[in-house]
Amino acid sequence: MNCYCCKGDTKKFGRFRNKNRIVQRYRCLKCGKTMSESQPLDGIRTDTDEAAKVIEMICEGVGIRAVARLTGLDKKTVLRILVSAGERCAHLLDAKIRNVKASWVQVDEIHTFVFSKAANTVPEEKERGDFFTYLSVDMSSKLIVNWHTSKRDGENTLAFMQDLKSRMDGRFQLTTDAFNGYCRTKTGGVGEVFGDSVDYATEIKVYGYEKIAPYRYAPKVLRIKRQPRLGNPDMQFATTCHCERTNLSVRQFTRRFARATLGYSKTLKNLRHAVALFVWHFNYCRVHSAHGKTPAQVANLTGHQWTIEELLAVTN
Repeated sequence: MNCYCCKGDTKKFGRFRNKNRIVQRYRCLKCGKTMSESQPLDGIRTDTDEAAKVIEMICEGVGIRAVARLTGLDKKTVLRILVSAGERCAHLLDAKIRNVKASWVQVDEIHTFVFSKAANTVPEEKERGDFFTYLSVDMSSKLIVNWHTSKRDGENTLAFMQDLKSRMDGRFQLTTDAFNGYCRTKTGGVGEVFGDSVDYATEIKVYGYEKIAPYRYAPKVLRIKRQPRLGNPDMQFATTCHCERTNLSVRQFTRRFARATLGYSKTLKNLRHAVALFVWHFNYCRVHSAHGKTPAQVANLTGHQWTIEELLAVTN
């Protein structure tokens, strides 16, 4: 262990017990500063096994209060673990998901709300109301290339497209829906960011309702319209279906996206941490049924399936 102050060598300097474990102390041989060994998560005294259990439960769609009941931890401790793990996952994803080689990338957004729905939110409350999470998915590996949680407008769409471009390597085909932020003439995010360096198409699904029982109706796709926009896209692969299936996984395994429940996020910061944690777990830990590997393995970003304990160790 090196000194956090001068980076000099240290030696052991006693131990103490906190509520969870015995913590080793060190003293710098150069400047004399004393310090403790790092905990598995910044600012959290919970030990590694218990923190990993909390993270695993959150990644399986268990709510914060339910995690607190099942583990015996305080709700604030569970939230602190979410915040610290989410920050680490965001940094890890930003560093690791680079130079992605993909032939077909799909982009879609998934809706949720923070604290209150739009009808009950005043315009001055910028971090409350409706929010969208943009996701880009490699059709072959199922890798979530990047994500962005914000309002659904032109400025945030442009930022999301710029981030996507910085992570890709080589020409690829991009498919989105027909939201103006993507494909509006001249000022659309895709055209402004990629220009002619991408093959781009849009897909529009027109929905209606089908009567399945007295007074019961189910949504039904009436027609699908696909349109080439830039370059020379292969219209056979111009679809957002795989990204929409990933949206289902987001709702299934991230409690804050579950509809008609009390699990919605109360703060925008915690929503973003939860999304970062889901994306890391989906890419690196969860084996996808399409190919029997994690998306990161198929995309050649890692050589093995990660564990939560490995996340806690690699980010120390």
